[in-house]
Amino acid sequence: MDQINKAKSISIWIFIVPFVAVNACLLITTHFHSFIEMYYGSNESAQYKLDNMFPYIDGKASISRTARFFPTYWIFKPAMFLTSYLLIKYWLYNKNIFKHFDHQNENINKFVYFGIASAIALTFHSIFLGVKIDNDFYKLFRRIIMFVFIIFEIVAQVYLVKALYSIKYKIFKYINHNILRLKLFLVGTLVIIAVISIPIISLPGDDFYGINLKYLKHALEWDYFLGVISFYLLTFFMWKKIN
Repeated sequence: MDQINKAKSISIWIFIVPFVAVNACLLITTHFHSFIEMYYGSNESAQYKLDNMFPYIDGKASISRTARFFPTYWIFKPAMFLTSYLLIKYWLYNKNIFKHFDHQNENINKFVYFGIASAIALTFHSIFLGVKIDNDFYKLFRRIIMFVFIIFEIVAQVYLVKALYSIKYKIFKYINHNILRLKLFLVGTLVIIAVISIPIISLPGDDFYGINLKYLKHALEWDYFLGVISFYLLTFFMWKKIN
């Protein structure tokens, strides 16, 4: 099954590319201030620098805050464009896999449509990142695009895991069943966190009974990002290499 090998190979890059890009942006913004000073100058660059932090826990910066200025957007944007392309290929490879084992599976079109739509939303988000337009509609549009990417991506993952379980006996010799269970656990956790997080994200202001909502939202963003791309890392380990 050549499509299995292709899905396996591409999945590891869907994890590596965004993970390296996002964390490279974080490191440059927090540690390699000389790159920023070369472009903005020592006086003006202060507003673009961040102190040493670990936003996965302390939430002191959002992902977009670390990626929307020079030189980090030269890392982030190409990486997200590449990730979008890889995502589209990934979902199409999975479509071909299912057409081989169960071409009438009711979940095929669902995970393909939602998966490709999420990749397109990621592309639009990357295009508009860092573009400054002082307009409330534009700001709302950017938030909606990011929301669409996250929701569609999770829905696609849910349908794919559901589809895999529906044919698990047909693909028994091709997969690691423990990893498939981990994928189910991961997707279930992401859905639960999304449901819990929606009211938190919707709360106005930056303080809620002594809790800094701004930092909490940022930490959720970083950790959720890691969870979403970990789905593809598990895909790499789930499929066995077919000779």
